[in-house]
Amino acid sequence: MRAAIEAHDIGADVALISKIHPTRSHSGAAEGGINAALGNASDDNPEIHAFDTVKGSDYLGDQDAIQILCDEAPADVYQLENWGAVFSRTEDGRIAQRPFGAAGAPRTAYAADITGHVLVQVLYEQVCKREIQTYEEFFAWRLVIDDDRCQGVICWDLMDGGLKTIGAKTVILATGGAGRLYVGTTNAYACTGDGMAMALRVGVPLKDMEMMQFHPTTLSPTGVLITEGCRGEGAYLLNSEGERFLKRYAPNAMELASRDVISRAEQTEIDEGRGVDGDVLLDLRHLGAEKINERLHGTRELSMVFAGVDPIFEPIPVRPGAHYHMGGVDTDVWGQTSVTGLYAAGECACVSVHGANRLGGNALMETITYGKRAGARAADWALSHTTVAVPPSVEADAERDLRALLDRTKGERPWSIRDELAETMHENFGVFRREDQMKRQAKIVAELRERYERVVVEDKGEVFNSDLTQALELEFLLELADCMVVSGLARKESRGAHARPHDFPNRDDENYLKHTIVSWADGRPELDWRPVTMTKWEPQERKY
Repeated sequence: MRAAIEAHDIGADVALISKIHPTRSHSGAAEGGINAALGNASDDNPEIHAFDTVKGSDYLGDQDAIQILCDEAPADVYQLENWGAVFSRTEDGRIAQRPFGAAGAPRTAYAADITGHVLVQVLYEQVCKREIQTYEEFFAWRLVIDDDRCQGVICWDLMDGGLKTIGAKTVILATGGAGRLYVGTTNAYACTGDGMAMALRVGVPLKDMEMMQFHPTTLSPTGVLITEGCRGEGAYLLNSEGERFLKRYAPNAMELASRDVISRAEQTEIDEGRGVDGDVLLDLRHLGAEKINERLHGTRELSMVFAGVDPIFEPIPVRPGAHYHMGGVDTDVWGQTSVTGLYAAGECACVSVHGANRLGGNALMETITYGKRAGARAADWALSHTTVAVPPSVEADAERDLRALLDRTKGERPWSIRDELAETMHENFGVFRREDQMKRQAKIVAELRERYERVVVEDKGEVFNSDLTQALELEFLLELADCMVVSGLARKESRGAHARPHDFPNRDDENYLKHTIVSWADGRPELDWRPVTMTKWEPQERKY
């Protein structure tokens, strides 16, 4: 939405395509806040924000992209405020900022614990105000490539059925993550990596695909996100012995260490038998009812509804869950990909501002800053070039492929393959990774892709055919899983979210201070490497 607003304001003719209603987008599930060095709570500045982000990324983040994010963040947050975002306030009326993991200062601006929800509504209001055309419940399936540039999108119309082509001089992918690759995930059912897979198929490489962040506090057993804002407000993490175990893993930052560090600590406690039914406990009781109800009311409601636990009186059972993909479509600092006319921004893109581990609060900020930048660049290109052509053959090919899928009458339903993929990814490519498990996962994914060739869509109808869209999403997920495992096997070190304690427990800057780059060739991933952009900070040991 931020990209659409920017492009429209520059003067371009813009349309939004969304497979769900825009305010149902998964950004609405972001709770804790948005990072900008406003300096309201301390002597913070964009430089400190940039250093924290670089260190948090385990030095895999590109420093030029990080600097842009941190420099532009404050003005972008004030812009949101001017549009009507209701941020929580300090006593003297400024935007309140809470401490968040691995941050050198409290810099996370928040609206209680429903920040993403508030921002999605505000941006949608701006979209409506500008009367930007929105193709709602259109499932984007294929990019139109003609004359070596991207000239539109082929969609399945969920409401009325049938393929619809929307031609455009430029296309921005902003489709979010692929958390549905995992069984325990904070992500919505819509997060199936569609944009990443569409880009991969037209020759755009994906970067750092092995880097999947596991959030330390997801509600057991549903995977619903419990915000880092709880720990920002002072909550403790306890094991079965009632011990704040993080003193053994991150003695200085404790509960506000980096996410990868805390997830590994929790998994270690659980694996060594100090968990509580496969969980650890998030204790908010000492914060008191008033603070919980004012700043964390959403969290209280979630834990009461989904776990039957009232955090005012008892600790919340949590465990690590797949949360955020640091990797994605390879772009430059304007969101431009290697294909002319195709851009990407947000979680589906990899600029890379998050490197091997994202800091909480930086994802919402990235969607705004880089959404704005991609919108501006895509609009500029569209306004200075003239033609759009969607060749009939491209539409005919898509129609034929879809028909072949729908005409199949016997075979396996998509759900069994999808469940097996999610369970095995969780088991073999989770918080900790081993060579033998990753190799096994590569075999499993190859096998599942083979089974997918015979997948059957039982619903042959036109209207709201979720059976069909789930089959198409499954194909996206299988291709992305392939890319992730190939990249993970190649990175023989432990860096950020990619932890190999058994064979390569240390970070290896000499050999692996570089991005994995995966392209699609003859139906399989091909791996290459690219150096990290370093501008001012040399890698140091990362301690919290």
